[in-house]
Amino acid sequence: MCGKFTQMASWREVQAFSQPLVADPNEPTVTATPMRFAQVLRLNRDGARELVPMRWGFAEKNAAAPTRPKYMHARCETIDTRPTFAAAFREARGIAFVASFNEGEALANGKTKQWVIAPRDGGALALAVIFEEWRNGDERLDTFVLVTTPPNDLTARITDRMPAILPPEAWPAWLGESGAALSEIKALLKTHDDAGGWSMREQAPPQRRPR
Repeated sequence: MCGKFTQMASWREVQAFSQPLVADPNEPTVTATPMRFAQVLRLNRDGARELVPMRWGFAEKNAAAPTRPKYMHARCETIDTRPTFAAAFREARGIAFVASFNEGEALANGKTKQWVIAPRDGGALALAVIFEEWRNGDERLDTFVLVTTPPNDLTARITDRMPAILPPEAWPAWLGESGAALSEIKALLKTHDDAGGWSMREQAPPQRRPR
């Protein structure tokens, strides 16, 4: 399942929200991996949309420090019943807009080959996330996990899960703007058919620096 994604540092198109997002090639990118920060769109207390930096991964409820998050993904099938995720699904849903996401293919030699998946047209993908605030005394940290679904035909070549993709018409309900019932919101979490609109390329292994 998804272990990395690439996100624009500051999409100007995010300000409008009414149009499909298009990545700006002149803006820097941020590669998010577990325990790193990414921008998440959510509703604030006044019901307005806002972008908030959150760290990827839920820590244990009683953890003295969130240094080793335990949960990175939430399965769509059990997101409303599993105690770890049910409260966040009811009350704290957000969207991470990404330019691409990575999936790992398990190889026979025990290693993993990384594949980068992205829209061919350069558009952005809206990934469904849930979030919560980790607390310990006065310490606070906003954290999120990605919601996953069964794979589509493309991602099924390499893995058995993929991120839950939200089309623009689903954003208001997922964010909590439309008053939709939880059953209707859960129904939004379904395998996204890319209809041949995505590309998949092998990620080049990192180059070692000369000693």
